[in-house]
Amino acid sequence: MAQFPALEQPLNPFPYYQAMRQSDPVFQDQETGVWHVYGYDDVQRVLSEHATFSSRMGGENPSETGQLFSASLINTDPPRHRQLRSLVTQAFTPRAVEALGPRISELTHELLDPVVPAGSTDLIDRLAYPLPVIVIAELMGIPATDRDRFKQWSDMIVSQTPDAAGTGDSGGQREMVEYFMGMIEQRRHQPGSDLISALLAAEIDGQKLSVMELLGFCALLLVAGNETTTNLIGNAVLCFTEAPGLAERLAAEPALLPHAIEEVLRYRSPVQSMYRVSAVETTLRDQTIPAGSPLVAWIGSANRDPEQFPQPDVFDAGRSPNRHLAFGQGIHFCLGAPLARLEARIALEAVLSRLPGLAVEPGARLERMESTIVYGVKELPVHWQAG
Repeated sequence: MAQFPALEQPLNPFPYYQAMRQSDPVFQDQETGVWHVYGYDDVQRVLSEHATFSSRMGGENPSETGQLFSASLINTDPPRHRQLRSLVTQAFTPRAVEALGPRISELTHELLDPVVPAGSTDLIDRLAYPLPVIVIAELMGIPATDRDRFKQWSDMIVSQTPDAAGTGDSGGQREMVEYFMGMIEQRRHQPGSDLISALLAAEIDGQKLSVMELLGFCALLLVAGNETTTNLIGNAVLCFTEAPGLAERLAAEPALLPHAIEEVLRYRSPVQSMYRVSAVETTLRDQTIPAGSPLVAWIGSANRDPEQFPQPDVFDAGRSPNRHLAFGQGIHFCLGAPLARLEARIALEAVLSRLPGLAVEPGARLERMESTIVYGVKELPVHWQAG
């Protein structure tokens, strides 16, 4: 099972990454046998060379969650990966994503309306968490009453190590599997215009998806459509309020927001690491990686590599070029990236225009959510000039 290094400062892992890039850019943990990769070029290579670095999930006795993800798009290699991806791509075409804009805007303002007069709130609880949950739940045809369970399962999955081998809340995993099985069975008999119905009807080369593949898609959509966008919105507010005058500037010139969001993705990447297994013996830097070795590619470190990004520890809202790896690379580049960008842009534009003078509460003790895979704060207490 891949163990991640225990970080002394979970909210600020970047000095640790810097030290590792300088001293041990490709490093094997002798206790676990896991290789950790920290430099931009090496991380990019691990993420993009799928024939060398496989996405298959490891573990001799994987938990229910491990089995679920082993059948999903994110942990499948070609040729099956290409077949699966071509199916779900249809739900995330630029036109399909753009069509969600008005609904995302409507939801954003519904969530902000009650808090605007108050002058303060926890922005994670009131906006950044519920917005993506509602959007992905509606896409999947999940009843509004089940959204809170959705979030619990999502948190459970990302709090585990990447290979999820025998860790986590097995009761919660079983509950999630049973829930999705029920949804799949219901849609078999009563198909709707949702993603689960579309996946049930889909065929690859005349074959329907297996139940495990359907479950894998459900689990992947749950996490990918939820945690990453919540953290992107929260991390953006942190970045924008840290830089003097930036929130005001972005409120006055919303056309600058897309560039600023790309810099958030680099500077505080919502996904800090990805797991791979070496399919063949290979070399990274001067290290020989035997076939079958587990690897962790540290995206959060690659995105702060000074060889790729001048002044990497400075948040530059207009940084260009900005070839960050926040959404991965190669055949596993995040399918939901356009949706995450759209949700973040709409939500942040509303926040900046409706909450003037936005600032994090002085003295707030920010805590990182319990995961080495994703990066975001549990709560984000903010205040603004009400009325």
